[in-house]
Amino acid sequence: MRLLSTRSGRVARGPVHHPLFARYYARISVGAESRFGMAGVRERLLAGLSGRVIEVGAGNGLNFGHYPGTVAEVVAIEPEPRLRHLALEAALRAEVPVDVVPGAAEALPVKSEAFDAAVLSLVLCSVRDVERALGEVRRVLRPGGEVRFFEHGRGGGRVMGLTQQTLDRTLWPVLNGGCHLSREPVTALRAAGFRLGPHRRVLLPDKGPALPTSYCALGVAWRPDEPDPR
Repeated sequence: MRLLSTRSGRVARGPVHHPLFARYYARISVGAESRFGMAGVRERLLAGLSGRVIEVGAGNGLNFGHYPGTVAEVVAIEPEPRLRHLALEAALRAEVPVDVVPGAAEALPVKSEAFDAAVLSLVLCSVRDVERALGEVRRVLRPGGEVRFFEHGRGGGRVMGLTQQTLDRTLWPVLNGGCHLSREPVTALRAAGFRLGPHRRVLLPDKGPALPTSYCALGVAWRPDEPDPR
């Protein structure tokens, strides 16, 4: 796969194409920065990172402005063309070097053990194969490399869980770029062989009625120190 980056400024059409959702998401995500407190979540998600970082599913690039100056480089993977175009624009405004490239989470177009840290931010809900995507994250991290994650998933008790599952089986993924509400990201990270560190439940919005998308997990995990046998 040939990589297209911020240096070329070109955007290629890939197998993931959700133009209506991309427009909608780009609009509401900007508003959520202040209204839902997402800017503060991004600050906590990325604080203290250093070295080379891969961000899987960068969306419209709202994380880019929150990377600390200790980060040497961010390689941001985004498969959706319109969101990738917006991420390219955001990369030009970032204070750390950000290279935006097309690619799928299940087949990251980068070398093995090339990164000190990986960022997963509201992406595991929409990847086609969570197990394979996390296997790729593990592959590209150096031994002992860090995963920072902020993901929404199943929560809220039996009634909300049934609501999430029902929406997942009907129109929710079709209308929302493949998003699923009832996945369990912390369980998936553990099953993929990552060592879980501090993590906590975050409710967004933190005030008012809970929504099917409200139940989030914010935390850190590590790839084991030993060489990966895969």
